Formats: sequence, structure tokens, C-alpha cells
Amino acid sequence: MKQVLKNPPDGTKVFAFTPRDFARIRALIYRQAGIALAESKQEMVYSRLARRLRAKGLSSFAEYLDGLENGRDGDEWEAFTNALTTNLTSFFREAHHFPILAEHLQNMKAPLSIWCSASSTGEEPYSIAMAACEAFGTLTPPVSIVATDIDTNVLETAANGVYPIERIDKMAQGRVKRFFQRGKGERSGLVRVRPELRQLVTFKPLNLLAGTWPVSGPFDAIFCRNVMIYFDKPTQGRILERFVPLLKPEGLLFAGHSENFMYASDAFRLRGKTVYELSPRQSGARKNA
Repeated sequence: MKQVLKNPPDGTKVFAFTPRDFARIRALIYRQAGIALAESKQEMVYSRLARRLRAKGLSSFAEYLDGLENGRDGDEWEAFTNALTTNLTSFFREAHHFPILAEHLQNMKAPLSIWCSASSTGEEPYSIAMAACEAFGTLTPPVSIVATDIDTNVLETAANGVYPIERIDKMAQGRVKRFFQRGKGERSGLVRVRPELRQLVTFKPLNLLAGTWPVSGPFDAIFCRNVMIYFDKPTQGRILERFVPLLKPEGLLFAGHSENFMYASDAFRLRGKTVYELSPRQSGARKNA
């Protein structure tokens, strides 16, 4: 049985963590997932990856990183990426997007398709699904949603659609009654997204830096919210250019509240608050394609 090492109560660290270790981690996660870690993230990185060292019974970061780089443990790349991925989300986050989405869907020709490219634990794609149901006044709207994320752990949570009841505290009671089922007995304190809603969403693992993406457009809308902030501008530009052929000429791209794509690519122009559409050049090219 492996001994589980914990940090001493005086705040010292069990594992030595050198500037070289941090530099190697920054290079590896940038190469693997495009994430540009700031210098200020050293404590976060130590805390999250120290758990991996404990789980694997290793004694140093150097040993752990050598294993990754030498390819001795291919599955650990997934765990490494999952550990360093931030998954902050909530239902109807950045609420101003959803009335825009609903109106957009009503103006587009059915059947409709949407890609949520950083789905995390599922709150965002299920919010998109609820907005679609409300736009068409039915639990079976002519809409399909592909939801992807690099973190395989959160995708499992998302596909299950089960959440602590506190996650819907701020949601209108009408939505709660229409779209969620409350747990009973041992599942008291939990809610589950209704099966009709779950059937609208397909979850898949996807790395935005991968050479190929397991999605096929064109989409009526793409949600890429609060993920580009982890990429540098060249990486943002390359991803945005890859979105172009996956978006319908009249399609919309939804960004996060702190993201500005205007400085990363000229393929899009701002339509509203953190909502983008294809530039006239790109839109015309798509219509003629």
C-alpha cells in the first residue's frame, strides 16, 4: 500500500518545486492544450499536480515530468491536462447572450445546430438547450447541440446532468419546474436535467489545439466563452480562423465577457456585446462556397 504524503502543517511543501519544474510545466501545457500559464499560477500548479505525484507514488516533479516527456505513461497526459484546466461555470452565465441566441434561432432555417466548444460540467450547453426550448415553445425544438471540452472528467459530469440543488438557486422557478427533476431519498438535495433536454446535447472530448476536430458544421452558432483568455493571441487567431468554415454565413460566435477577438483575427466583426458575426469578406465567401 502506497504511503500518502501530505504537506506538513507549517506550510512547507512535501515535493521540491523549482523554477525549472514550473518552466517545464508551462511549456508542456502550452504544447498540449495551448494554455499560457502566468507566473502567478505557480501555487495553483503545485497544488494540482502534487496530487498526481501522490496518486502515482512519485517523489519529485522532475520524475513526473520525465515520465510525461518520455511517453512512458500516455494516459497521464489526460490527467495532467485535466488537472490544469479551470472549469468555472454556471447556468445562464452571461445571461445577455441567451435572448440574442433565441431570436437568432427563430430567424434561421431549421434544423439548427450549435457547437459549445468549452462545455465544462454542462451548465452552458444545457442553458443553450433551455433557451432553444423557450424559443420554440417545446421540449423538442429542431435544434441539436454538440458540446465539447478538453477535460474528460467534466464531460462525464455533464453527460449525467446531475447537480447540487444550490446550482439552480438563482434560476427562475418556472425554468426549474420545466427543465429539472428533483431527487428524492438518497438523492435529495440533487437535481437532474430532464431527459428531453439531455437528448438535445451530444458530449465529446475535443482539444482546440488538435489537428482535427470531431465536429462538422456548418453551425448556426458557436459558443467559445471564457476559454480564449487562456491562449495567447497567435493561438486565438488560429482557432478563430478554423471556426470560419464551421459557421454558417449568418451564424453567430459568442465570446466571454473579458474576451476581445477583434485583435486576434479580422475574420469576425463585433455585432453586439461579446457577440460576433463573420466579416463581410468571410460571410460573402461562405455564401458563395
